[in-house]
Amino acid sequence: MSIEQLVEATASLNAPDAFRPRFDAKRWAQFGSYLQQHKLRAGDMLVRFHDQDRNMYLLESGNLQVYVPDTGSPAPQRRPVAILRPGSVVGEPSMFGDTPRMAQVEAMSPAVVWVLTRPRFEELLVRVPDLGIELLRAIGAVMAERMRANLERGQPIV
Repeated sequence: MSIEQLVEATASLNAPDAFRPRFDAKRWAQFGSYLQQHKLRAGDMLVRFHDQDRNMYLLESGNLQVYVPDTGSPAPQRRPVAILRPGSVVGEPSMFGDTPRMAQVEAMSPAVVWVLTRPRFEELLVRVPDLGIELLRAIGAVMAERMRANLERGQPIV
């Protein structure tokens, strides 16, 4: 499994919250060795609201819908948060804390994602610290942009 399509998707995503690590081909290959590829079908749930998993995902292909379930209404409702396109990162806050998931993420179409688990992330930080620092910078930039956008929309930072 090669991460070349993921690298292309990441480079081509034109979004303010795009994941932009300053990796050359060698660094992408190193980073890729810490990732696992997963294939999703349309409707598959990637992240469940309030789960405790500690995975971050990078979307190679397909589209993902991010939403918060409204459990207080008689009929289940969804408050849409975002639609993610190839090259997007999702679940990045789980690399920093131990709080429950703040939203659900579902595949809108068949999709390919690459997962970085917390143990593999911690291993990367120990074995290749400069790569880990750049990864932290890139993840932090995504989170900062998403917080800024939520504040501009008058939405709480969830």
